[in-house]
Amino acid sequence: MEWHHYKYERITIDPNKCFGKPCIRGLRMPVTSLLSYLASGMTVEEVLEEWPELELEDIYQALGYAAWAMTERVSPLEEGVPKLGRQGDGLH
Repeated sequence: MEWHHYKYERITIDPNKCFGKPCIRGLRMPVTSLLSYLASGMTVEEVLEEWPELELEDIYQALGYAAWAMTERVSPLEEGVPKLGRQGDGLH
């Protein structure tokens, strides 16, 4: 499925930047980092204020790209994966 290439023209992948992770417009801002900031509770306005090189459309495309990427594969959770906060997992 090749439609994402033109739909997400602000998302770039360069093996020489950020270990080849999808980034915003060739900047050293991985899509995953941007999504993490939003997931942590930062507002879109706060993200744009903190990183003035970003634009609103960058955020929209990062969200769209993430949604598209999730539809491309299924990653089942393994039963043996420790959960945060469980006794004996060393994650307290």
